[in-house]
Amino acid sequence: MHPVSDDIQEPTESLFEAPPMAEQERMVEAVLFASAEPVTVRDLEVRMPHGCDAAEALARLRKRYEGRGVGVVRVGDAWAIRTAPDLGFLMQKETVETRKLSRAAIETLAIISYHQPVTRAEIEEIRGVSVSRGTLDLLMELDWIRLGRRKMTPGRPVTFVVTPHFLDHFGLESARDLPGLKELRAAGLLENRPPPGSTDLSDEDDDEEGGAGQPELFEE
Repeated sequence: MHPVSDDIQEPTESLFEAPPMAEQERMVEAVLFASAEPVTVRDLEVRMPHGCDAAEALARLRKRYEGRGVGVVRVGDAWAIRTAPDLGFLMQKETVETRKLSRAAIETLAIISYHQPVTRAEIEEIRGVSVSRGTLDLLMELDWIRLGRRKMTPGRPVTFVVTPHFLDHFGLESARDLPGLKELRAAGLLENRPPPGSTDLSDEDDDEEGGAGQPELFEE
């Protein structure tokens, strides 16, 4: 009988080779960056492939972030990526201010959305009341409307149109995705009257881009 060699008796340490430490460090960084809450080493070990050393990868990542704008900090028994303490004052200006639009602003924005390009006089005709400069300035400050082409009528008045930022804010791909006019009127955002120069404003017009049928009225 032949003796069994020593190398055959030695068990294999792992069926899978652990990723390089640099890759493990990237994994820890990704988890900490995406997590809304601090993450424990145990949580990291569960997420990472078999054979990874989460504690070592975390220590390396923490060292790599030393002196940067953000750092890896301990929060109780867990870890998180946080802004460097000496730069905290920069975040004080990044607060979100909730601003409630007035009814006048909502009505004006709705009219511009559905009748663009539209002049200030046309907005006032549809609303039945004057539009204050402050209302238009507010909507422009929010980057929800902008100046459009000048209308080729006496005085060449400027027009207003909605911006890509407006569409993005409300999750719209284009103005075609706006709610139907019946829904808007039901919400009390538009008067039940036709736009200037129109005898009827039926829902068949909802799919038309504002001013698409009369390009000759506007200056390029």
